[in-house]
Amino acid sequence: MAFLFDTDAISELLRPRPAMSYINWLMKVSREEQFTSAVVIGELYKGAYRSQARDRHLTNIEHRILPAVTVLPYDTGIAKVFGKIRTHLEEAGTILPDADLQIAATALGHGLELVTGNLRHFRRISGLKLNTILADSRNSS
Repeated sequence: MAFLFDTDAISELLRPRPAMSYINWLMKVSREEQFTSAVVIGELYKGAYRSQARDRHLTNIEHRILPAVTVLPYDTGIAKVFGKIRTHLEEAGTILPDADLQIAATALGHGLELVTGNLRHFRRISGLKLNTILADSRNSS
């Protein structure tokens, strides 16, 4: 199984004390199975530019994150999946932020399991495979 890492799943790795069971799990996942979305990278850059430690965060993105994960583009195929998800959630009255939907659409469009600590949001999306390792790791700490 290959995985798409949400923003919080990548940010966890940069924390002073990341959840060790998450780190231990991640060390067993081959590089070829690790993906993220261009939307996630945009969120990471946004956070870096807002930070007091801008240079450190930019360096982490460019030298630690980008070399370690394959970044999937947000293209027209994924945009179509996004539109379908968004419409379904609007009809159900359960709106989510567009960035979350774009990330979910990327996972669905590529048949990837989403690694996130934000299970509450993403459980609303039909057919999305969720990996709970990050949420479980945080709850056991």
